[in-house]
Amino acid sequence: MKRLTDNINSRYFEAADKLLPGKRRGRIIAFVESYDDVSFWRLLLDEFETGDRYFQIMLPNRGGLTKGKKSALRSCIEHKGLGSSLIACVDSDYDWLLQGVTQTSREIISSPFVIQTYTYAIENYQCWSGSLHQICVQCTLNDHRLVDFPTFMELYSQAVYPLFVWNVWFYRKKLHNQYSMQDLNIDIRLRSVDIRRPQIAVDAVREKVLHKVKWMERHYPDAIPEVAALKTELTSMGVTENNTYLFLQGHHLIENVILKLLTPICTVLRQEREAEIRRYAVHAQQYKNEISAYQHSQMGLAEAIRKNTHYRDCELYQRMRDDVSKFLSMLPERGSENQQDTENLKSADQHKES
Repeated sequence: MKRLTDNINSRYFEAADKLLPGKRRGRIIAFVESYDDVSFWRLLLDEFETGDRYFQIMLPNRGGLTKGKKSALRSCIEHKGLGSSLIACVDSDYDWLLQGVTQTSREIISSPFVIQTYTYAIENYQCWSGSLHQICVQCTLNDHRLVDFPTFMELYSQAVYPLFVWNVWFYRKKLHNQYSMQDLNIDIRLRSVDIRRPQIAVDAVREKVLHKVKWMERHYPDAIPEVAALKTELTSMGVTENNTYLFLQGHHLIENVILKLLTPICTVLRQEREAEIRRYAVHAQQYKNEISAYQHSQMGLAEAIRKNTHYRDCELYQRMRDDVSKFLSMLPERGSENQQDTENLKSADQHKES
């Protein structure tokens, strides 16, 4: 039986807006995957609101608690519901890298009404190397730079890149049960990081990756030229050995890389600040008061990562801006008739360049 919610599409929201009296700003509904995504997409879409148009971010299933990209896209794309008044904002996962191998991938990369992250998920932006120092400052209130984060993440990316490409190849061949994303995560996780010699942690990952790649080449020799060609294709898409971490599974990146890196650094930075308070305190009561105030002013590391917004200089973030700009440039002028969004915008099917 067809549900009433199946009829909620772009034209539904367009018609609903016309019921309200007076001149109103044009509303564009943006469906997102979960509650955690609302603030991320609000930050992006805020840049494009004008006196004529605004975005309202919503979850796609008002009648239930189901979350996730497939849920969001089922009720929108499969029922042809997206249009000039309704877009979907989703994590790319591997779908952008798969370049149409699966149905979901085809839907995401071809529709001008889907805005994707390009990174695996929003968590990857929150872990952008250029923002890691700000996270440490938020957590410790100490601006001392102990590690060059962009360099560390580049070295880590270079270490995991060969195995990452193999993993993408398995997914493109629909053989992910032979080497899954979970298998990759196990092989590339950081064990521990000595902040005095952080290179050691990267070297350990690189050694394990090289060992696994040799195993792959022995067991899948026919795939070697295809994997080499895939590297070239990924490079043309902007996926390089220096930014691989942006395309790894987001939760893995936070739990098994970023937290392993930042936790010991934040510990040392807090110790430095507490030692400074101890050194300058005139008496015991002043020390107690200052330490208490310092501890209450800190933010937990996981919370600081989740609330991080210092990633807007990331190159991939600009791609999202470009996609929103292209979508808005295709909209009809306010007040004009828009009888069929798909027909009017069919020329945009290929607007998202790899």
